[in-house]
Amino acid sequence: MTGTPLGTPLRVGLVGYGLAGSVFHAPLIAATEGLVLDTVVTSNPERQQQARAEFPDVRLAAGPDELFDRAAELDLIVVASPNKTHVPLATTALRAGLPVVVDKPVAGTAAEARELAALAEERGLLLSVFQNRRWDNDFLTLRKLLSEGELGDIWRFESRFERWRPKPKGGWRESGDPAEIGGLLYDLGSHVVDQALVLFGPAAAVYAESDIRRPGAETDDDTFIAITHTSGVRSHLYVSATTAQLGPRFRVLGSAAGYVKYGLDPQEAALREGHRPGPGWGAEPESLWGRVGSGESPVTGGGRPEPTLPGDYPAYYAAVAKALLEGAPNPVTALEAAAALDVLEAARRSAREKVTVTL
Repeated sequence: MTGTPLGTPLRVGLVGYGLAGSVFHAPLIAATEGLVLDTVVTSNPERQQQARAEFPDVRLAAGPDELFDRAAELDLIVVASPNKTHVPLATTALRAGLPVVVDKPVAGTAAEARELAALAEERGLLLSVFQNRRWDNDFLTLRKLLSEGELGDIWRFESRFERWRPKPKGGWRESGDPAEIGGLLYDLGSHVVDQALVLFGPAAAVYAESDIRRPGAETDDDTFIAITHTSGVRSHLYVSATTAQLGPRFRVLGSAAGYVKYGLDPQEAALREGHRPGPGWGAEPESLWGRVGSGESPVTGGGRPEPTLPGDYPAYYAAVAKALLEGAPNPVTALEAAAALDVLEAARRSAREKVTVTL
């Protein structure tokens, strides 16, 4: 840590002001006690104007070099730039003596993630990965159900992150260049795999199917991942931009009951619309609650409504601030992210070679 006086907010430098930077990181940093958004790095004039409009006191930098030139004036770097820049920027920040938060995926390979983790440990610095969907409303509710034993022994976990986008949007996320680390396997797959590993433990084997469905698409837009966990649970994970009829977000089947939940956590939509954390944040209407029961479909009234806990993305940066200021645990470690990347790499190989990969 730099020599920030006690009680002074930690000064945060945010690299990137696209979707990740402007919608997720900047608002959540600004809403966190103990943190202040000091500098935004973007070379795009429109995004510079947007950042200044939303945060009048923020300093602007055209590129990362300008930011690192005044590393001594900062206490934390947040990397929210395109995936291919994550490793070099995080490495530079750590070597400059600065703690780092990196948006997911932290790297293109598990080996790179472990190298970053080793560098952070060697320097005695925090390296945390922004896996915000550990604080989704449905995920928090499912963790509660599991902790209470409500479902019995879990046999199968189905998780879907599906969209209907029949026309590619373009941009680096949909680029076919492997250097860009694009495609849904690494984008939405980073979320569903991380959630499965947090809930049910390490993966023993991985099978995947991955397709490019849409005309003009360059990288995977319809992918299925099956994980056999060492615990015996099987996770069936779907990520797609080509789903004309969306399935349940979660269907969790246990020896005593199942939990079925439709609809996405409301926090991303709220942030996109300009809403900011405050009273009632992350809550959803009763009409969207999932159902717990056995022997009948929730669509025909089977089971009982399960109140959905409010989603809580602000908890991530609150935990980061606590880790830096008080030595509390890192909310998401790079080694946890590396374990998820092991699964993503195995899934890519499985889909390519049409084999099941043992980890």
